[in-house]
Amino acid sequence: MTGGSKRGAFSAGGVAAPLRYALFRRIWLASLLSNLGLMINGVGAAWAMTQMTSSADKVALVQTALMLPIMLVAMPAGAIADMYDRRLVGMASLTLGLGGATMLSVLAHLGLVTPEILLAFCFVIGTGMALFGPAWQASVSEQVPGEALPAAVTLNGISYNIARSFGPAVGGVVVATAGAVAAFAANAVLYLPLLVVLFLWRRVSEPPRLPPERMNRAIVTGVRYIANSPSIRIVLARTLITGIAGSSVLALMPLVARDLLGSGAETYGILLGAFGVGAVIGALYVGMVRQRLSSEAAIRGCALIMGVAMAAIALSRWSLLTAAALVVAGAVWMLAIALFNIGVQLSAPRWVAGRSLAAFQASIAGGVAIGSWVWGHVADLSGVAPSLLISAGAMFVSPLLGLLLRMPSVGKQIEDADLLADPEVRLALTPRSGPLVVEIEYRVDQDDARTFHGVMQQVQLSRQRNGAYGWSIARDIADPELWTERYHCPTWLDYLRQRNRSTQQDRELHQRAMAFHRGPDPIRVRRMLERPFGSVRWKDDSPDRATGTEVLPVAGVSGGST
Repeated sequence: MTGGSKRGAFSAGGVAAPLRYALFRRIWLASLLSNLGLMINGVGAAWAMTQMTSSADKVALVQTALMLPIMLVAMPAGAIADMYDRRLVGMASLTLGLGGATMLSVLAHLGLVTPEILLAFCFVIGTGMALFGPAWQASVSEQVPGEALPAAVTLNGISYNIARSFGPAVGGVVVATAGAVAAFAANAVLYLPLLVVLFLWRRVSEPPRLPPERMNRAIVTGVRYIANSPSIRIVLARTLITGIAGSSVLALMPLVARDLLGSGAETYGILLGAFGVGAVIGALYVGMVRQRLSSEAAIRGCALIMGVAMAAIALSRWSLLTAAALVVAGAVWMLAIALFNIGVQLSAPRWVAGRSLAAFQASIAGGVAIGSWVWGHVADLSGVAPSLLISAGAMFVSPLLGLLLRMPSVGKQIEDADLLADPEVRLALTPRSGPLVVEIEYRVDQDDARTFHGVMQQVQLSRQRNGAYGWSIARDIADPELWTERYHCPTWLDYLRQRNRSTQQDRELHQRAMAFHRGPDPIRVRRMLERPFGSVRWKDDSPDRATGTEVLPVAGVSGGST
C-alpha cells in the first residue's frame, strides 16, 4: 500500500479511520481473534459432522444450529443491550460462549460427542453470539464519533471476514493434524482476549433520566418502533430473503469439498478462506459503492453477481475455479450485508439501536438458518450441485423485490433531539398512572386539508414508533377547519418516554404539521388520564380532577412537546 493510499484509508472518510481511536482499535483487534476462534470452531464442527454422518441435512444443520439462536433471542438480546450496561452484557455473553466451547472441547476429548450433542453445543455457542452481537454493535457509536460510524460498521464486518479468510484455512490444518478437539479448544482460548479488553474498558455512561423499561415492555417497544419504521422494515425484509437465497454456499461448502471436488478438510478450509478473502475485498469497497450507486442498485448488482458465482461453484469440478468463484461470492455477499447493516444503523435512534440491530441480526441469521435447512434438504433429495443451482436461480430473481420493497436512501446517523422538560400537572400522578390520552387541536385552512392529512399520516408513524397507540385524526363536521389528533400512552411514565424519544427528524416533522395551524388561537394540547367506570373511589369532598389543559404558543414550539 502506498503512502497516499494509507492516508486515504486513515482519513476521516477512509475505511480504516476508526482505528485511530484506541478503544475501538483494542476491541476490534480482540474481536478479530474471537472471530478467528469461531471460524476454527465452525470448521471443526462441520467436518466432525461429516465424519459422523453422511446426511447432507445434518451437515447443513451445523450452520443452522450456530445461526438459529440469533433469530430466536435477537429481540430480547437487543432489549438487554438497550436497558443495561453494554460492556457487562458483552462480558456475560462471551462467558456463555466460552462455557459452551469449553464443554464441547472436554466432551470431544472424552469421545462422547454425537451429532445431537454437537448440534446442541453449537446452539449454545450461537446463543452467546446472539446475546453479544447487539450490545457490541450498538456500543460502536460510543467508541467512535458519528462521522466515523459507517466506516466502523464496515470494519467490524471486515474483522469477521478477515477471520473467515484465514480461520477456515487454519481450522482445516488444525482439524487435519490434531482433530476436531483442537479446533474446539482453540475457540475457547480465543474468547479470552475480548473478555479482558471489555473488562478493562472504563465505559462512561450517562445515567438515564427515566427508569429502564421492563423486559417485556422493552421488547414490545422495539417491535413497535420497527413496525412503524418503513425504512427499517424494508431493509430487514430484503436481508431475510437474501440470507435464505444465498445461504447454500456456506451451508453446503463441506459437501462441495467432499462430493464435488473429492477433497478433504484442508480443501474445505481453503474454500472457506477464499470466501473470506472475497469478503474482505468487498468490505474495502463499501464506501466507494455507497458513493457511486444507490442502495437499490448496489443490492441488485450484488444479487446478480452472487447468482453467477453460485452457478459456477455448482458446475465446477476444479478446485481453483471453485475458489475463484467463492472469492467473487464472498465479495458481493459482504457488500450486500454491509449495506443492509449500515441501512439499519443509520435509520435507528440511539435509544432503540440495540433492538434494531438485533432485528437485523435476526433477519440475516434467520435467513441463513432457514436457507441452510432448505438447501440441505434439497441436496439430500437432488444432490449438492442441483441445490446450488436452484439457490442461484433464487438469487437471480431476488432483485425483483426492488419493485415492491425499494431500498431506502440513507445519508447520516439519525440525530437525537434535545430532551424536553416534563409538562406541568395539577393531578397527583404516579409512574404507573394511565392510560393517558393526548389530544392536539389544529385549525387548518380548507384548501390545505389534503396536504395536512398527508403530513399527519407521517406523524402517526412517528408517534407510534415512539410508544403511542390508538392514534387517530378527526375533522369536526360542524367546523371543517378544526382537526383533532388523538393518541394514547399506557402510563404516565410511558408518555414521558414517548415525548423524549423523538429524533431531530421527528421534531421537524411535527413542526411541519404545526405550521398548518391558522387563526388567532394557539394550538391547544389536552393531556387526560382515562378513568374507566369503577376505577375511582368517589367521595363528595374529594372530586377527581382528571384532566389538565395546556395552551402552547404557535411560534417556536417543538413538535415533540406534545
